[in-house]
Amino acid sequence: MTAWGEKYEMVVGLEVHVQLKTRSKAFCACSADFGAPPNVNTCPVCLALPGALPSINAEAVKLALRAAIALECTVNLTSVFARKNYFYPDLPKGYQISQFDQPLAVHGTLHARMPGETAVRDIAITRLHMEEDAGKSVHDRYPHMTAIDLNRAGVPLVEIVSEPDMRSATEAGAYLRTLRQILEYAGVSDVSMEEGSLRVDANVSARLHGATKLGTKTEVKNVNSFSAVERSLQSEFERQCAALDRGETIRQETMLWDAASGSVRPARSKEESHDYRYFPDPDLPPLVFDREYVDHLRNTLPELPQHVRDRFGGEYGLNDAELDAVTADSGMVAYFEGVARAHGDARSAAKWIMGELAAALNETGATINDFPVRPANLAELLDMIRDGKLSHTAAKSVFTSMRTSGKSASVVAAEMSVTQVGDDSMIELWINEAFDEFPAETARFRAGEKKLVGVLVGAVMKKSKGRADPRKVNALLSRYSA
Repeated sequence: MTAWGEKYEMVVGLEVHVQLKTRSKAFCACSADFGAPPNVNTCPVCLALPGALPSINAEAVKLALRAAIALECTVNLTSVFARKNYFYPDLPKGYQISQFDQPLAVHGTLHARMPGETAVRDIAITRLHMEEDAGKSVHDRYPHMTAIDLNRAGVPLVEIVSEPDMRSATEAGAYLRTLRQILEYAGVSDVSMEEGSLRVDANVSARLHGATKLGTKTEVKNVNSFSAVERSLQSEFERQCAALDRGETIRQETMLWDAASGSVRPARSKEESHDYRYFPDPDLPPLVFDREYVDHLRNTLPELPQHVRDRFGGEYGLNDAELDAVTADSGMVAYFEGVARAHGDARSAAKWIMGELAAALNETGATINDFPVRPANLAELLDMIRDGKLSHTAAKSVFTSMRTSGKSASVVAAEMSVTQVGDDSMIELWINEAFDEFPAETARFRAGEKKLVGVLVGAVMKKSKGRADPRKVNALLSRYSA
């Protein structure tokens, strides 16, 4: 705990904007794909040309409902789209279609595992509502100019607003990582901060320990990673603490995070809801759901992270570190189960995933879904290790080759001539060659100097080019020692 943390308590609430995984935008048929050239994914609706009318994307509504159910929210059977009025260069209509006093869902709960704790912390979710995204202002394309890219205008989002239940930057980071995992498992979003499909606005205030009244909050924007959220919250908390200690009043304002300097700076005063002059959108009817439809979505929701974690712990006996690795995302869950079921030893599968596979993914930047070594191939490799056909060292070399060739473990092992030899007669030949090469050590070993077994095993492995089964080598050598 910092010196400020001994006197003041941090209070954090998070607003998370999540892009829904649809092919088209929220209110028109334009593509919602990331990475297109500027302003090509636009039409009269998302450009707000006169006479153009919005039409709701049914898939976006379905995904938003799945997010609400996954977060244990109460779904409102009737919700209303509203116009959120403000003026900014990348907002063509001069308002954003959002939801206000009748949102899609309310009163959810997120169960987050905090670092270093075994218990799960419950963090309340105030509301989840649908809205459209704005465009993007590009400040570095042209000197002394700001360009506008409207490809993102109208992309479907949900905004997830937490209660101010977090008391440290670390807790905020744990909440965000858990939220991202749940939404990815539920198939709601690809939750990529790099592509802007998950964005965080962090509200933070400071108050004396023991106080019950919330302090004046500021909102930190311009954060592009969870670690940056944690750093920015800590920086802003310390700024507020220092100001309070000087007797200053905290102003409610929006702050920008500067990663280069590791500090926050004011951007503008923070708006209140009345500043946006919300009113129901006259061009969009209310969303009205049947209870049966909501129940159907609830019953068909994919298995969520905590349930998978509990199941793997019970079914496979994995420890916390192994569970963290194999439940990182839904793709890894499917991959691990494929290997574990085909190989039959879940612990071995988990250890290989934590070690060699994790290193390969970090090295290449690939995701598990496009990793060239598929579960059946890795299971075959682990079978060969278990059956004594490959040493662990040789298996690592085979795995590396499998990543580039796409061939099976047995084929690669044969091509590399690294299949382990367990034939007694062949190993005896290599032992005799080792005895001939190291006569003095052999004589001492035969006389009972057992510590020399390592030298002779190493010599046999060298003669066999690593193919001799070390267990057989040790067993056969033991016959020659007094």
